[in-house]
Amino acid sequence: MATPALQNIYYKRAVATPRPCYMCNRETSTVLATLNTTDFLYTCDTHLTDYGFATLLDPPAEPSKPAISQAEIDKAKKEWEERQERKKAKEKEKEKEKSDDKKDDKDKEDKPKSPSPASPPPAAPTRTHQRYSLHRDVFAMRVAEQKRRRQTKAVKEVAPRLPGAPRSSLGNA
Repeated sequence: MATPALQNIYYKRAVATPRPCYMCNRETSTVLATLNTTDFLYTCDTHLTDYGFATLLDPPAEPSKPAISQAEIDKAKKEWEERQERKKAKEKEKEKEKSDDKKDDKDKEDKPKSPSPASPPPAAPTRTHQRYSLHRDVFAMRVAEQKRRRQTKAVKEVAPRLPGAPRSSLGNA
């Protein structure tokens, strides 16, 4: 049974239960795990900023303005112009009402207001996990530890099939 070679790409993930850090044994809820979670290690956030431990592979992009299409801009302009026209129309109505009797005021209160069109909420950006590469010495420790685990497992599988040591003395014939 051959296991795939371990790759030096780890993803930062948050976990619910804190565990001791791999390096300093402080409680942490941050874990670095490979994509298929064959290897994972709990690490402090301070170790993640240390270049002697791990390096961030793709630095976070600077927050930029969301790209707005020309169609969205035209739609917003059109809605704004319509609102401005409605405002002007309402102002003209108010001027007419001031000159009219109080009956008109009662009729106006009975009229329901038309709801303004609601714009859809902006889509939330997809969040990706940060990718890290362990320092070569730390990664070598992880590979050696995995190799030791595989060997221990193989020994436990083979040990029952091996013959036992002789129990009688060889000198007696």
